[in-house]
Amino acid sequence: MGILRDFIDGVYNLLIGLGVTAKRLPKPAVTLQYPDQRWPMPERSRGIVVLLSDKETGELNCTACLLCEKACPTSAITIEREKDEQNRWHAKSFTVDNTICCFCGLCEEACNFAAIKMATKYEFAVYNQSELVFDMKKLQEIGRDVPYEPIPKKKPVAPKPAEAPKTPAAAPTAPAANPVAQQATPQADTAAENSGKSAGKPESEAGS
Repeated sequence: MGILRDFIDGVYNLLIGLGVTAKRLPKPAVTLQYPDQRWPMPERSRGIVVLLSDKETGELNCTACLLCEKACPTSAITIEREKDEQNRWHAKSFTVDNTICCFCGLCEEACNFAAIKMATKYEFAVYNQSELVFDMKKLQEIGRDVPYEPIPKKKPVAPKPAEAPKTPAAAPTAPAANPVAQQATPQADTAAENSGKSAGKPESEAGS
């Protein structure tokens, strides 16, 4: 009795599976024939870490500021830097260990010079684990065709033209006196002289 029940259950489940297959058979396929077909990855996907180069000169955008190395939580980034003839830092070596990289994207967020990016490339299967440690040359080669928004370069500020020396402001002149007020009549001048003379004489002379 138990064997017959198992047989009936098996046939029933088989028919259910065949029904699903028959239902999907006339419809177009929803799977991709990898590796001939691949899904287009979104821009914000986190794939291989790459180094970006200047689109005009082809040189690395990296200024060896070490911000990405400090931001990496797994210490997957190792940078050695040195100064050039112009006393500016540049990367002597740049290594990314993909065996310990957690693809968090913090290195990309910490970079202020559009020098490092999480590319949309995700295929890096190898037979030897040591091949997953990418040096600076390989990181630059992988990132050459990776699109990115370059940081606009600052235009040199033109020197301001020399300003002409300012002439000192003229001192404010006193308002002209009213000629009518200054003009005195002859009668007033004569009266003033007589009063002055009489004030200077003694009382006896004044009484006489």
